[in-house]
Amino acid sequence: MEKKSLVKKLTGSREALLAVVLIVLFIVITAINPSFLTPKSLMDMLKNNAVTMVMALGMLCVMLVGGIDISIMSTLALSGMSIGMLLKNDVIEAAPLAFVIAIGIGMICGLVVGLVISRADVPPIIATMGFMYVFRAMGYLVSNGGEWAGAAALGSFKDFATTKFLGINCVIWVVILCYAFFFWFMKWTRTGRMIYAVGSNASAAEVSGINVKNIKLLVYVIMGLLAGLGGALQVSVYASAMPDMQYGGEMDVIAACVIGGVSMSGGRGSVLGALFGSLILATIAKALPLIPFFDQLWLNTIKGLIILIVVVMNVVLQRVADKNALKGREM
Repeated sequence: MEKKSLVKKLTGSREALLAVVLIVLFIVITAINPSFLTPKSLMDMLKNNAVTMVMALGMLCVMLVGGIDISIMSTLALSGMSIGMLLKNDVIEAAPLAFVIAIGIGMICGLVVGLVISRADVPPIIATMGFMYVFRAMGYLVSNGGEWAGAAALGSFKDFATTKFLGINCVIWVVILCYAFFFWFMKWTRTGRMIYAVGSNASAAEVSGINVKNIKLLVYVIMGLLAGLGGALQVSVYASAMPDMQYGGEMDVIAACVIGGVSMSGGRGSVLGALFGSLILATIAKALPLIPFFDQLWLNTIKGLIILIVVVMNVVLQRVADKNALKGREM
């Protein structure tokens, strides 16, 4: 058997290529500003980008079936604002209960979105655009027209984001556990394989006995669950709950998946890819303020350029992979 060269291995694996890109970014940024590559700096980077990293897993599932969800940050705001007001008005006190309520609200939002898309056959972009406004408006209603819950109103809930376990911040533990679970779920469970099957070919999946509508419903419920979790993390990390929090942040979640090699047409993508995509975005956001000749205003420009470059790379790599697969079938 012919051994593959290192170059072929890298170009044949999006995850390996993304790992190389991430390492190069780390080396370049550290050379410019050595304070970047310190344990505290890296921990802060992970904590501050935990919401995007967690929600990228839900977007991965949605995009694998060929869907999209731009209502996720409105769901996050509604979930976070709800527990913020409950804590502010002393209706609840326990942090675990606040997390459960936020996740429950997120799942209900995801269920409603999923039912409209899977049962009524409304295009995902149209349905989620509508719910983006609905859920954001509900967040303002919950806040009594624009009130917000500050650090003093949140009590001990805000302490979750400053607590450490085994030397690692609890918020980062949430990210680690989420990625470990989804790596197992997508790779080793029947449901995970069905999600890939539906995205690859929905008609063939239905013929094989998979309930395509239920799978589409499931991925939106998962997305809602993680948006609710993201809402709770957002409130704890920033010690405040506001109805306009993470406005426009859904683009970062989608970008993380796209950079990670998740196909917009469905069927292709991985948990590892979503992780690397999220880390690349987080690294850029953390690094720009540390580089003296870059203004923070460049952040979105650089993000956009990286997304375009990575998307082009993904298209080229997919064509190379398809070409090699065809060559392999030649007699």
